[in-house]
Amino acid sequence: MSRSSVEASHASEPVTARSAKINGRAVPALLRRMPIRWRILSIAVVNAALVLILAVLIGDSATIVNNTWSDLVKVRASERVVSQIDSESGRIQGLIHRYFTQPSPELLAEVESRWTALQSNLIPRAAEDPVLRPATRALSDIANKLVGGFDALRAVRDKIAEIYEGEVLTPTKEMTGLYAILESTIEGRSSLLSPSLRKSRENFSAALVAINSYYLSLSAASAREAVTNLMAIENTLPVMLDLADSEIQTSSLKALQTRATQLRRGVDNLAAAFDKQSELLRDQVDKSQGEMSAATTTLSAEMQARENAAQERLDHSLKTIYTLIAGVTALFLLFIVIFGILIVRSIITPLQDLAQSMDAIVAGDLHTRVRGVDAKDEIGVMARAIEVFRENAIAKVEAEEELRRSKQRTELAYTELRKTQDSLIEAEKLAALGGLVAGVAHEVNNPVGISLTVASTLARRCEMLADELARGELKRSRLTEFIQGNREAATQLVSNLQRAGELIQSFKQVAVDRSHIERRVFDLKELTEQVIASLRPGLNKSRVKLTFTCDAGITMDSYPGPYGQVVTNVVLNAVAHAFEPGQPGSVEIRAATEDTKQVAIIFSDDGRGMPADVRRRVFEPFFTTRRSQGGTGLGLHIVHNIVTGRLGGRISVASEPGQGTTFRVVIPRVAPHEDAAAIVLGT
Repeated sequence: MSRSSVEASHASEPVTARSAKINGRAVPALLRRMPIRWRILSIAVVNAALVLILAVLIGDSATIVNNTWSDLVKVRASERVVSQIDSESGRIQGLIHRYFTQPSPELLAEVESRWTALQSNLIPRAAEDPVLRPATRALSDIANKLVGGFDALRAVRDKIAEIYEGEVLTPTKEMTGLYAILESTIEGRSSLLSPSLRKSRENFSAALVAINSYYLSLSAASAREAVTNLMAIENTLPVMLDLADSEIQTSSLKALQTRATQLRRGVDNLAAAFDKQSELLRDQVDKSQGEMSAATTTLSAEMQARENAAQERLDHSLKTIYTLIAGVTALFLLFIVIFGILIVRSIITPLQDLAQSMDAIVAGDLHTRVRGVDAKDEIGVMARAIEVFRENAIAKVEAEEELRRSKQRTELAYTELRKTQDSLIEAEKLAALGGLVAGVAHEVNNPVGISLTVASTLARRCEMLADELARGELKRSRLTEFIQGNREAATQLVSNLQRAGELIQSFKQVAVDRSHIERRVFDLKELTEQVIASLRPGLNKSRVKLTFTCDAGITMDSYPGPYGQVVTNVVLNAVAHAFEPGQPGSVEIRAATEDTKQVAIIFSDDGRGMPADVRRRVFEPFFTTRRSQGGTGLGLHIVHNIVTGRLGGRISVASEPGQGTTFRVVIPRVAPHEDAAAIVLGT
């Protein structure tokens, strides 16, 4: 319907009929004559009046609530200070115990740090609180006593170390030397001293084991065992002196008797020092912490009583304010609801017409013109905007059809691109395998060539010996020389042929793993060494040193072929990109268990490193910094796909210019199961 026909229809409709239609929809005529913004503004005015009244009521109650809440906040702050003092003292006690079982500079620094925080922060804060101020002096004294005990413990610990070094280790070393001297005097001939010396040496060994056990575990049984064995040594030494048959034995046994007595006294002194340490821990540290806990418990009870009283006052104030505000709000809400219903009914009817037009557009009926586009109010503006939307929707349908055709052309081009990418990846893998074969062939030629030379020399020597034998000129010295030469030649043949066999076996295993994607159980260290052995021939042309370390006994249930390809690609990428041609450097591979289920393999080099823009894109396909030198940009992309897909792990890179590059690969020890048809690109 055209605009002129709409205007004509409205003009021909009687005014009384239109008024009747409006009344039939229960919308007051007065509100319909008002602009919508005025109707909405009237609601805002009513709401503002409600807010103003509520603000007055809230303002009258704010002072009461504020004061009550301030008291509650102060009480809770005081309670937190008490709790922090108790917690920090408990942590200091625990750290002290840990320090004397596992001493370290870090634990000592933490004890001092927490002690400083307790004295310089928490206790001064407690002193500022009127309720806590009387107890602050007692808390400070208890804390000083706790740390004073720690200082005394450290002095005892130093004494223990001094005793152990001077009175235990020194006599032990001297006794070991004396036993060695005595054993050397009776070696190779029978002696009456031999049985007693053997028994004494056994007692000495048992005493050393018991002393070390006591020093590490503070076991009283170990201390008693050490003293018993040392006393046995002292008791047998007079008998051994009677059996000595040389001056060296006599002097050594006397010195041994003196050192045994010194060692036994040293063990007694060590036991006394450890008893002193236990006494200080019990009487100074643990007792002080108990006193601190009792004091903070009493303060916490006082704080709780104050908090309960403040909370009751706050609850009563809030309840009174809530009752007053709720009554006033209910009255205003009733008025606002009635007034709002009238205004909404005056707006909703023309909006329903717009909704019907929108439904028609959504349903695909783009040929029906929107009603009410000729109205002069705000809803008329909306109707005209919807009409523009309808016209735009018609244009959009036409554009979508063109976009669909473009999408089909793009998908066809993408399919061709994927085929090209697959071809490049296969070429990359074949090139790596070709380089591997060439390098291994070169390495195998060395031992085989040496073996051939040795075999030829051996054949000539045999012919020469046969000629001498035929002429009757063979001498015993010549035969001996021939046999010695043949033995050396045989040794060289066996060594070089074994080397060639090991290279061939290593290459065979790596090649089999590369050409199959089946999973199997394998030893991580053994497989990695095989892969590295296959890489070394190619690395011999460069000045890059490759090292590998791995924890023993790491068993994997995974895919050896894809794993070997990851190691190969990362190492070759480092050699090609981290160093200039002929530049010396090193590549290190470290493998270790991350936890019971994962293994971390770290590849690090000391090469040129990467700038940030290269590091961000290093795993992107076809990204390379050596495009002009034949690089495809697929090596690390393949590595990323293998690690995150087939091996079920993750890979990250860390690098800075001039500081080398580190790749960190974390894979599960049991690879995830997946359909062989869903092999990740490049695996």
